[in-house]
Amino acid sequence: MTPPLPRLDGRDLLALVPADAALGALRDALLAGDWDSAGPPRTAVPLTHGELLVMPSEGGGVVGVKVVGVAPGNPALGLPRITGSYLLHDAATLQPVLLVDGAALTLLRTSALSALAVDVLAPACTPRLLVHGTGPQAAAHLRAVAAVRRVERVEVVGRTPEAAAAFCDDQAADRAFDVPVVPAGPDAVDRADLVLCCTSSRTPLFDGTRLAAHAVVVAMGAHTLDARELDDATVRRSSVVVEHVDTALREAGDVAAAVRGGALDRADLHVLADVVRGEPVRGTGPRLFRSVGMAWEDLAVAAEALRRLRSRADGR
Repeated sequence: MTPPLPRLDGRDLLALVPADAALGALRDALLAGDWDSAGPPRTAVPLTHGELLVMPSEGGGVVGVKVVGVAPGNPALGLPRITGSYLLHDAATLQPVLLVDGAALTLLRTSALSALAVDVLAPACTPRLLVHGTGPQAAAHLRAVAAVRRVERVEVVGRTPEAAAAFCDDQAADRAFDVPVVPAGPDAVDRADLVLCCTSSRTPLFDGTRLAAHAVVVAMGAHTLDARELDDATVRRSSVVVEHVDTALREAGDVAAAVRGGALDRADLHVLADVVRGEPVRGTGPRLFRSVGMAWEDLAVAAEALRRLRSRADGR
């Protein structure tokens, strides 16, 4: 009889693979170089109430596929905007070996990848963190980045002042997070050392001419060409790092627009794997990591979950 397929819900996943372990798995995958960093393009299926995303990948002896639903109307119903599941297979036999909550996996790998980018791009001292967004990704990013850099103050910009205030109250209620978190206005970008963009905005979130030259920006909230968290000034002034050049030009609207308009040359784009391996980042202005989220990232973290699950079962 085939044994039951192990399943990890969101709580199980975070208990098994904390953020620092997810970051380590992503770093190891990039250093190993045997993961399919491009993979098949993300398949997006438009639906009546949102879209369905299908993301397969192979590497490290496993194969996985994530099926995610994006339902913009769900929050108004008290439901999560992102739903879905991740199915991991053995690469040799294609037998399913693990089922993981897709929304939790997306949250974990995205924030861990952003923290990895901050770790290789940002100076050691980054006291002021500015967060755009008030959803689960904003909260996860806040903690993941604070784990790799010393942060003294967090300022938050939301879709509305009320949303920002509520988010800050939620963070203050978490006694494990002891950094001041306060609502902010448009001028917060002037003094930010780190800027995290965790929104689904289709228009730029701030004026890039106001970024400090030493600032590091992470933008991860969109994967379509018609969405833009960043304006041309931010992209033009920055040394831009992406996960994969062709994927960024296909899915990162702000980067693709800058290349099409001549403000940025394709050859100027740095690849995160190269930076993690020690390649220097050219330029003296702000540094920008523009992420769209890729299937190999889910696979690397799911594979780490499987490894830990098996080690626990073996008593190691």
